This record gives sequence, structure tokens and C-alpha cells, in this order.
Amino acid sequence: MITVALAKGALLKDSVARFAAAGLDFAAVLEPGNRLLMVPSACGRARALLVRNADVPVYVAYGQAQLGVVGYDVLREHQLPVAQLVDLGFGGCRMSVAVKASSPYRRAADLPAHCRIASKFTRCAEEYFEALDLPVELIHLAGSVELGPITGMSEAIVDLVATGRTLVENGLIAIEDLFHSTARLVGHPLALRLALMQNRYRQQMNLTWDAIAAAQTTLTRWRARVAEWATQPSAAMPPAVLDPIVTALCDDLDVPRAVLLLRELEKDPQTPDGAKFDGAESLRESFPQGLSNAF
Repeated sequence: MITVALAKGALLKDSVARFAAAGLDFAAVLEPGNRLLMVPSACGRARALLVRNADVPVYVAYGQAQLGVVGYDVLREHQLPVAQLVDLGFGGCRMSVAVKASSPYRRAADLPAHCRIASKFTRCAEEYFEALDLPVELIHLAGSVELGPITGMSEAIVDLVATGRTLVENGLIAIEDLFHSTARLVGHPLALRLALMQNRYRQQMNLTWDAIAAAQTTLTRWRARVAEWATQPSAAMPPAVLDPIVTALCDDLDVPRAVLLLRELEKDPQTPDGAKFDGAESLRESFPQGLSNAF
């Protein structure tokens, strides 16, 4: 069963619609009386986790969800190791610098050095002002950042702007945009890589929900087994076992054959666990960007 992390709030309705178009019906999450945080799809082949927008990439990065839908602003701010797969195009907004409408500043570069900037997105703000070579003091706020300039705590804010209505109603104006944000489909990079490895790279494949879920299951099991093997006495991997895996990878990158051999090695009672661990480490060193990352 594949698990999808869906963000509560503004992105939820459109996210459900996109997955419905792809064959997964999570309409139950939109029912007014729903209080469940884990909801199965109507077909029973998938489940949705209802989480905060900022938590979507966390669940994906740690493998508790294989796919997720999250705003690009969250990805830029938290920079977790997830694979950005598709720009879904909805949930559009801007990450902007805003000041009081009565202030003399009309560009971010006009702000005085060492001024205070309030934001929920302090990493995005820090990167932006560093690129401007403008030293600022960043103040992290969890919400209602518009109060920063209003109360005098900060000269400006960095925040998401959709229609701009909230800014106008609070006497603020956006003076510069950092970037445009939309909803993105993200995935667990190693689970997706392992799923793709089931086919030769020159062959077209149908990447199904079940294939992604199965890859995550295999990845989780392999990591647990390698952790177990690491506790056993070290032993050299017999060349007769390791060489065919290396040969498959060197033979026009025959990864499906290599994966099959690894599955056989995992279950092989004749090869000591310590040797299996040493073999996995050897593959990791020989192919740092390839198959061995599954371990």
C-alpha cells in the first residue's frame, strides 16, 4: 500500500483532485465530519496522511510516505532530502519582502544595513539578503508576521503573498519578490530510484503506485538487514558472489539483474552476515551514485 502525505489547508482540495485523476480517491478527507489523520483511498490500495504543510517533506524524507504534495516555499525553507517530481501548478503565491506603505523603502536594497526582518521563512530570507550583500537581523515569528513593521519590531517582513489583501488591510506593501511558489509533488528519492531500477534504462516503464510501495518495503527491509549484518564479525565477500553483481552493473548498467542478485544474496544462508555487510560497503564505495544508495 502506498502512502501519500497531504497538506491540510489551501492545497488539500486541489491535491485530492489530482490524485483522483490519477486513480486514487481520497475524497473522504474533504468530508466535513472527518477527524481521521490517516485515511484509506476508496480502492484500498493507498492511504493519505493529513499533516501540516511544513511536515509533508518530513514524512516523505523519513520514508513514512512515499509521495507528498507540498508548497515550493516549504521545500526552499526546510531543504529536506526529497525528490521534486512535478510542479502541479496550483496554490500559486509569492515569497515577498514587504514594508509599511508609509516607509521610504521601495526596493529590498533600500533597506538599511543591520535592520530587522521578521519572517516564518528565515532561511529563505537569509539566503536572499546574503545574495544582496545586505546584513540584516532576522526575527523568527510563527505567524502574523505583519505585526513586525506595524509594532515597530522590524523594518520589513518576508512572507508568502497570494492576493496581497492582508498586506493592504494592514497598511503594508510588497516591494520585491524572492520567488514564485506552487504546489509540488515530491517523493522519497531512494524508494523511487529503487522502483526505477526494476527496468533497464533504455526501456519504457509504467511506474505504478504498487511498484513505488513495494520499493519502499524493500528499502526498509534492506536497511534493517544491513544494520543487523553490521553487528556480525567482518568477513570478506566471496568473489563468486560479489563479481556477478559488479559484472551486471558494468554490462550496460544492467541494474535489474544486479537487484535480482542482491535479493538472492540477502536470502543466501551460505554467505556469512558479516560478508554481506562488507559486500554492501564495497558496492557503496564502487558505485556511490547508484545501486548501493539503497543501503
